[in-house]
Amino acid sequence: MRRYLFFVNQPYAYSILRPLQAEIRKRGDEAAWFVAGCTSAPLRDDELHLRTLDEARRYPALATFVPGDWVPPQLPGIKVEVFHGLARNKRGHSSEDASDHYQIRGWFDLYCTHAETDTAKFSQLAAQHKHFAVAKTGWPKLDPLFSAGQPQGPRPRAADEPPVVFYASTFSRSITSAPVLADTIEALANSGRWRFIVTLHPKMDPAVTRRYRQMAGPNLRFVESDQELLPLLHEADLMLCDTSSIMFEFMFLNRPVVTYRTRMPGPWLLDVQDISDLEATLQRAAQRPPQLLQAEAELCRELHGFTDGASSARVLQAVDDFLASPVKRRRKPLNLLRKLRVRRRLRKALSNAAHSAP
Repeated sequence: MRRYLFFVNQPYAYSILRPLQAEIRKRGDEAAWFVAGCTSAPLRDDELHLRTLDEARRYPALATFVPGDWVPPQLPGIKVEVFHGLARNKRGHSSEDASDHYQIRGWFDLYCTHAETDTAKFSQLAAQHKHFAVAKTGWPKLDPLFSAGQPQGPRPRAADEPPVVFYASTFSRSITSAPVLADTIEALANSGRWRFIVTLHPKMDPAVTRRYRQMAGPNLRFVESDQELLPLLHEADLMLCDTSSIMFEFMFLNRPVVTYRTRMPGPWLLDVQDISDLEATLQRAAQRPPQLLQAEAELCRELHGFTDGASSARVLQAVDDFLASPVKRRRKPLNLLRKLRVRRRLRKALSNAAHSAP
């Protein structure tokens, strides 16, 4: 039996890693979870939870999978970066943001990439640093979306049924739309012309999150950030967003996206600058403009060309290939100062996890 470890420090990691766990189990192997920095409440009864750093260190894993940008070096096996979102080239962001995305800090042995742009850039960096490898595998989180064939097209609904809008917002104060749109979304839901499914980033201002929870009613369902969101995307006719990468996940359904003052504009979405234009733009999106949907399809091919639902299998194959490779790589940098900082960060994360344990 082969064993693998998942390192979780944000709630979004569960939906990224569970398809990988499903593939591991399909092969008769085992995966364990080590949670530090967020709640372990989403773990299920049949999922192996390693509760202490010592347990995690002693677990005989071939690889530790990480959707974030850091990992405790004490964890077993090779360290594999699987990323936490699509659009990793930071479309529309400053070059400074993009540079940070490609910053090599010496934590990972293997990067499992999605987009051609990222694969090329990380491969270039691998040739330069010589202590890690890169494999274009696709993103495990999308496997359930494609497992029954590529989903696309409008959601079947009755002629008198209001369109369903999936609203998601990022947390950064400079780009989040949640505080600004709360009153408008509440009014649209109360009008009966629209129905909303709402979820907010786990780092959202708690006061904003409480505001949206209180708005729940017949035409607005609030979904907590630790719930599985991918199945809920199928229930929506269109998405309202700002600069969260979940909008790119939604585009794989070939359904329209409306944004409010996004930092990642393009012909694949309808962006609103003035709140007074929001409902008219939602109405336009609900008509499914062909040019918009064509631009979405082209972007999806660029961001994630795999539509076979087998990215988790490719990630595991990439681990096998790395472990079997005769290539001699340099040792990862010592990173003494960074390791000290990570040790402190991990101590704090474990403390937070203990306080939030179910």
